[in-house]
Amino acid sequence: MSELVEIDGSLLEGGGQILRVAVTLSAIKKIPVRITKIRGGRSKPGLMEQHLKGIELVRNICSAKVKGVTLGSTEIEFWPGEIKGGSFRAQVKTAGSISLLLQVALPCTLFASSPTTLTLLGGTNAEMAPQIDYTTEVFRPILEKFGATFDFNLIRRGYFPKGGGEVVVHVNPVENLNPIDMTEQGNVTAIYGWSFVAGVLPISLAHRLADSAISCLQDIFKGIRIERYKENTNIAPDNCAGMVLVAETDTGCILGASAIGNRNEKTEDTGKKAADELLNSIKDGACVDDHSQDQIIILMALAKGKSRVKVRSVTMHTKTAIFIVETLTNVKFEIIPQDTCNIIECSGS
Repeated sequence: MSELVEIDGSLLEGGGQILRVAVTLSAIKKIPVRITKIRGGRSKPGLMEQHLKGIELVRNICSAKVKGVTLGSTEIEFWPGEIKGGSFRAQVKTAGSISLLLQVALPCTLFASSPTTLTLLGGTNAEMAPQIDYTTEVFRPILEKFGATFDFNLIRRGYFPKGGGEVVVHVNPVENLNPIDMTEQGNVTAIYGWSFVAGVLPISLAHRLADSAISCLQDIFKGIRIERYKENTNIAPDNCAGMVLVAETDTGCILGASAIGNRNEKTEDTGKKAADELLNSIKDGACVDDHSQDQIIILMALAKGKSRVKVRSVTMHTKTAIFIVETLTNVKFEIIPQDTCNIIECSGS
């Protein structure tokens, strides 16, 4: 096993992204890490429950030895073991994001010695994290371009502030990941999505969300299909409204956007927010959107060969992921500026 590598958790994004990428790569590459000044860039530093549960999940997946993994801790050590697969469970008591739990665990399970089943409990649809629908409908198709995928079963939705959602994810390991080349956006061939309400909220809100989004996007594409529905109370008893949008192109690009309703925001503005997010990715010629670009950095680094992906501006989350990858591996990234975009490339190993 390699020597312990120390990482300053206050650098760049200065939050949970450093933890997620560092612990994931530590497990896959069998590199022990010490992370100091955890979430040093946040007003309340240290491990919060969301981060704690993610680390514990990966610890269980790879039989790691850990130090300092407690609520509020600003320094941890993570000594990974073998990734063997099996069944694992993680629960965030609040509406902490299930998608973020999956972000830290999924890459590890791809390299397990046997299939893995993850039962994850927490929030499925919330602000400040990818909605679970984005993860399955946008990120998963991109993951499949690398030669991997996962099966997904939604048991219950969990919304802010109560949480209580539950999903079950099944992952079959792969021999290796394939490099990708996504540098030509091409022409949009479909725009579709889902506009939902839950709890006591009326279905009319879902229609207003969808109609607002369509009015913003119809100038660039006709025939937009947005399903409008009210969640079954057995699956989603609490109140929430939101939407997820997806655009596909003739070169195989998948771009996504989403928004969650806010009582301080007009419903039409929420729909417009999601539409504008998708519109910006399309108009600037990106091949993956801002929310997927940081998630694929680990995949690019682990793929056997050269990967190239066109993005809009390189986000701080992406810069952070690149920094951690370059700190823990021999993989080097290059960012090549374009007119309205950037191409991120690396030769994985």
